[in-house]
Amino acid sequence: MNLEARIEATLFFKGEPVSIKNLGKLLDTPREDIETALKMLEEKLSGRGIVLVRHEDEVTLATAPEVSLIIEKITKEELARDLGKAGLETLSIVLYHSPIARRDIDYIRGVNSNFILRNLLIRGLVEKISNPEDQRAFLYKPTLELLSFLGIKNIEELPEYASVRKEIEVINTSNEPAEPVDTHNGTPN
Repeated sequence: MNLEARIEATLFFKGEPVSIKNLGKLLDTPREDIETALKMLEEKLSGRGIVLVRHEDEVTLATAPEVSLIIEKITKEELARDLGKAGLETLSIVLYHSPIARRDIDYIRGVNSNFILRNLLIRGLVEKISNPEDQRAFLYKPTLELLSFLGIKNIEELPEYASVRKEIEVINTSNEPAEPVDTHNGTPN
């Protein structure tokens, strides 16, 4: 598979901006080759429904401006529908685990949450923030509009928030790797 196709697949899968440096790492390819392939991909996408968007050192795939009326219609239909079980499940995860990375949401739910998160972002119920530990990724958190809609002043007013957070901490602590033990005398190294 050529480099443009691999970049396209990577950007499609990620569903969010990716730095050129990170693309190079992911695809084990020098930056110059990534830049050349990005230009070729941009040309190949010309006149199609998807465009390559570049901002500073990041790239992403987006819908072409020419299909904005179709996208607007789809968005209105999505906003008119109920959130559904998957939306409520994802929203609950964001509310009780925030801020949380998409990969962690995917892990908890056991499925890809890209579409659901996009829907929640469009509705203004969650927002993306930069991840201070990894500038290549985002974290999701509830919006003020969501808290207002729920009738709460802060996230701690959610039902059983303190006990749920305590359980989450216990689970996270129990999932941390154990300290290596010296097998000769049974003490931690």
